[in-house]
Parts: sequence; C-alpha cells; structure tokens
Amino acid sequence: MNRIDELLEKIEDLESELRSELLIIQDRFRYTVNKKKVRFSKEIKAQHRELAAKWSEYVYDSGVWVILTIPFIWLPLIPAFILDLGVCIYQAVCFPVYGIPKVKRSDYVVLDRHSLKYLNLIEKLNCCYCGYFNGLIAFVREVAGRTEQYWCPIRHARPVKSVHSRYRKFFEYGDAESYKDGLNKVREDFKEND
Repeated sequence: MNRIDELLEKIEDLESELRSELLIIQDRFRYTVNKKKVRFSKEIKAQHRELAAKWSEYVYDSGVWVILTIPFIWLPLIPAFILDLGVCIYQAVCFPVYGIPKVKRSDYVVLDRHSLKYLNLIEKLNCCYCGYFNGLIAFVREVAGRTEQYWCPIRHARPVKSVHSRYRKFFEYGDAESYKDGLNKVREDFKEND
C-alpha cells in the first residue's frame, strides 16, 4: 500500500468516525430516525416551536439586497432538475450494460430539515433547496466516480482539491503496466456497493 492509499484509507476511517459522532449528537438532541423519518419527543417539539421566527420578521431582517438575490439562487434549480433526470436515465440505461451497481439516489438527496419545528416556512423551503442541491451534486459525483472507475481509473498527475469515493481504486498516473494488467479487475471492483 502506497502513501496515497494510506491517506485515502485514513479519510474513510475519519468518515466512519464522523458517522459515529453524529449518532452521539442524535442522542444528545433526543431524536430518533426510523425508516428515514425523524422523531422528536413532544417536549422538544414544543421547545422548537417557541424558537421559530415569524416568516415576516425573517424576511424583514434579511434586508433588501438579500431579497434581490433570490431569483439568482433559485434559477439554477431548472438545470439541476434536468441534470437529475439525465443522470438517473444515464445510470438506468448504462450501468447494467457496464455491470456497475446503481447509485441509490436517496442515500444522497436527503430532505428532512423541513420537519424541524424551530424553522419558519421560508427557512424550511431554503433547507429543502440546499438538501436537494447538495445531495444532487453528491449523487452525480458518485455516479461520475463509478463511471470514471470503469472507463478511466487513473489518478491525476496534479493534486486535486477533493477526490470521490472511487479514487482510491485508481492506478497511479504513468503506471502503464498496472493499468494494462489490472484494468478489468478495477472495472469489476464494486464489492462494497453491493
């Protein structure tokens, strides 16, 4: 195992540690998640309702300049919906042909903050936007990562700011021998996705 693989493994370990820490937070704020539904105790729900800002105050406190940016925030949803549909169709058609396991969209696009009682209607709508958009980008990244693993699993020569989940399986840049000898094996290595 080379140094890059060691670092990528450490990242995976940290992500696992993060998931464990999130479970501790879940306990601290007294909620449960069952079948993708979040449940708070009655007393916590009541507490949250008291903390919710009125939407009219929220808009007023935002200021004119923030309000004027709203169309620019929401406009990208149109291409996002098209991207979402296109990627779903792409993986439905192509992944079975390539033998790549499909990415479960619902693992990435998570819309659950709208049920928080301490958010007003506008905040809930904003949270849906962010959950959808960031989840969509993560979903698309995973689909693209699996596609890249199949078609061109070679690491870049230059450092990249952030790598996707499949990158650790890629061949070193310039390692022609390993690429030629191991391409078919890497193309089939989706074990942890089954």
